[in-house]
Amino acid sequence: MSSSDLLEIEPLELKFPFELRKQISCSLLLTNKTDDHIAFKVKTTSPKKYCVRPNTGVVLPRSTCDVIITMQAQKEMPADMQCKDKFLVQSVVSDPGIAAKDITQEMFTKESGNKVDEVKLRVLYVAPPQPPSPVPEESEEGSSPRASEGEAKSLSRFTTLPRARMESEDSSSEVASMISRLTEERNVAIQQNKSLRQELETLKREVGKPQGGSFSLIVVVFVALLGILLGYFFKK
Repeated sequence: MSSSDLLEIEPLELKFPFELRKQISCSLLLTNKTDDHIAFKVKTTSPKKYCVRPNTGVVLPRSTCDVIITMQAQKEMPADMQCKDKFLVQSVVSDPGIAAKDITQEMFTKESGNKVDEVKLRVLYVAPPQPPSPVPEESEEGSSPRASEGEAKSLSRFTTLPRARMESEDSSSEVASMISRLTEERNVAIQQNKSLRQELETLKREVGKPQGGSFSLIVVVFVALLGILLGYFFKK
């Protein structure tokens, strides 16, 4: 910001986001902090290249004025994005009743006897703003779809391992339980076989004793049944 005796001017560097075949504008703010009416005139070294609105005017006491400077569409890119164009803002104290149409070039000359303030402005070309890059939609956890897919695979590996381990542990416990049950049944069967053998031996001794010259039919049937049971358990 430049502070002259009459006007404050902002900015001192006119920045144009340069683009081929496109008009580009920037604004200039003139601030009058005095109690006088200040007449101004904006000049440029390239009048055919720029359009200034308004290029002359009056800034009322304790007020501001916006000046719009438009660069015409350019057909060629400047070398190294450099610009040698300049602007000049002239200002003088004017009569309170003066209008913009009454401002003349003679008011800003030394021959007029007016005190003329002059502020020079530079022109800079800058790169145009880049459009925002497309952002992929985020998943519920705030990550990209690709990241979430990879995370899902990782999670599936971590969740599959405990599940397989649990299934393996369940299978091992079932096998152990089955072995324990079979062992218990085997022990019971062995014990029963021992008891049956002892009873069979006892019956044999009883049958071997004479009983009126003949064996009891009931004893013979009972012995046969014991033999069948023993054979069944031994096969098992």
